[in-house]
Amino acid sequence: MHQSETTETARNARLSNYKIEDPFWSYYIDLVRNVVVPYQWKALNDRVNSAEPSGAVANFKIAAGLMEGEFYGMVFQDSDVAKWLEAAAYLLETRPDPELEQLADGMIDIIALAQQEDGYVNTYFTLKEPGARWTNLAECHELYCAGHLIEAGVAYYRATGKRKLLDVVIRFADYIDSVFGTEPGKLRGYDGHQEIELALVKLYEATGNERYLDLSAYFLNERGQKPSFFAQQLHERGGRTHFPGLNMATDLEYNQSHLPVREQDRAVGHAVRLVYMLAGMADVAARKNDQEMLDACLRLWDNIVSRQMYVTGGIGSMVHGEAFSYDYDLPNDTVYAETCASIGLIFVARRMLQIKQDAQFADVMERALYNTVIAGMSRDGKQFFYVNPLEVNPKSCGGKNKNYDHVKPVRQEWFGCACCPPNIARLLSSLGSYIYSVQGDTIYHHLYIGGEAKLKVNGTNVMLKQETRYPWQGDIKIEVTPEKTQHFAVALRIPHWCGGNASVRLNGQAIPADSLEVVNGYAVIKREWRPSDVIALSLEMPVMRVHSHPAVQANAGRVAIQRGPLVYCLEEADNGKHLHQLVLPKEAGLSLLEEELLGGMVAIEADALRLNEETWDGALYSERELPDYRPVKAKFIPYYAWANRGEGEMRVWVREQ
Repeated sequence: MHQSETTETARNARLSNYKIEDPFWSYYIDLVRNVVVPYQWKALNDRVNSAEPSGAVANFKIAAGLMEGEFYGMVFQDSDVAKWLEAAAYLLETRPDPELEQLADGMIDIIALAQQEDGYVNTYFTLKEPGARWTNLAECHELYCAGHLIEAGVAYYRATGKRKLLDVVIRFADYIDSVFGTEPGKLRGYDGHQEIELALVKLYEATGNERYLDLSAYFLNERGQKPSFFAQQLHERGGRTHFPGLNMATDLEYNQSHLPVREQDRAVGHAVRLVYMLAGMADVAARKNDQEMLDACLRLWDNIVSRQMYVTGGIGSMVHGEAFSYDYDLPNDTVYAETCASIGLIFVARRMLQIKQDAQFADVMERALYNTVIAGMSRDGKQFFYVNPLEVNPKSCGGKNKNYDHVKPVRQEWFGCACCPPNIARLLSSLGSYIYSVQGDTIYHHLYIGGEAKLKVNGTNVMLKQETRYPWQGDIKIEVTPEKTQHFAVALRIPHWCGGNASVRLNGQAIPADSLEVVNGYAVIKREWRPSDVIALSLEMPVMRVHSHPAVQANAGRVAIQRGPLVYCLEEADNGKHLHQLVLPKEAGLSLLEEELLGGMVAIEADALRLNEETWDGALYSERELPDYRPVKAKFIPYYAWANRGEGEMRVWVREQ
């Protein structure tokens, strides 16, 4: 990608250019604005009595000298405030909100007061270990917190034009640049939790200062060099660790420092760390035209989505280290699949789409968004999943089986480690910028979400108006209105799940399939566009049976149900207990049900069989009894909607007969 293309994409991605008006997504956008962000502000200020304390705002007030007290919370507690500010900025960019802006301005004033004279900002090290800056990069998240603050500063400046937080993070980034690097006297180190890499690229784009892009590239290129910087620091600390038992300084795969990033080809270690690293790699590769780094990024992406991703778009199969394990190891009940990891996967997909216009990236983005990400938040916006299992039995949770201690059968109000709730807020509040992109003379439609967008292509302003009932129906109407007649292309993603069964009409006239150019999963229409031209895209949306690769042991003999982008699941509320007793015959009928449940949805009813427990003789094992099944109706609901009706069993993959 050339720099001019990067700049044009960034300009078109301004949230003020987008207005979402969609039967499905408007509810979530309004929820974030009216419930989630205000609720999280209360939680960050310790005003939700039933939730775990945060201490995040109080830490900044203490560091700013505005109140007395001690640091409270995790070493990365500052990042929760930064992510909240970033979400607030996105909301302000899409619509004025004086009350929210006043809250954000007040928080920014506190952060500015907490900044040290040399530019450093971190309440943990300011309050608790003031002499230990940069001495434990493997564990203590200094650069991670800095990255999130930088993202917030850039977002708030873009939204409001106010420079106060931007100037804070510029001073901070300049200080970091004076500390790290290959020059004599500087630390040859890098972050234990990747994040600052992608943040520095955003700061570079906001300021035009090449030093920030170079610093991002330095952090990526230094990672994995030998000898291990983390091991050296551990020795200098006399073996002292912040998180005993996690071995962050010696388990180099955990933080992807086992090899230089350009040599890595398999997803290992902490899942969020990896996808944040990939986002930074994609950013730097695009802006520096670094093909070798891009190739490494593509190798890791391919390993994730072809061998280590759940059907729901979840990633990270094991609780230990919140990490990837090995190819095709995808257990459904002990899975981790952190919400933040799927959000990070979406970050990567969006960046890859800016480099290489291939529908596979948008397909993954859609899968993660419609399934794991919105499953991570309750319908009322006040409870959240950190872990996203594909199979739950509440009896196993809550300490009865320690292997499932990380799995919750219902969403939680807040977490001591509360990274996921504000991450959901900042993604959904910026969702408009994920729908389209412009590359050269082509407008790409990545997501089908109703609303309006103002873009510029070939020097001409173009208004797009999209109407759809997606994901329930596959009909999409797109009105294309350039300010003047202009030649350009419109590229429509044909999702992989529809099997190419799509039709396109232009101004009421069908475009024959054999004359429709399809490039990398996008149907491309090139023409002279005139005001109020109308595209009608129809995607077939059958109910599909999905099977796993034969190497996935957990799903042997099982099937999952998908329709459109939505993966479905069984829930105890509809099907009773012991969901493992349900079997779906291969020829079973599958029909659609229009439901009013949770604001309206399309459920799926199946002709299933249930193991007849009443005919069993009561013995734990039997050589004489043959399993007996009785016919039943099984009801599947979208996976994102589970656990909104109380505690109960849930299952995505069902035995197939």
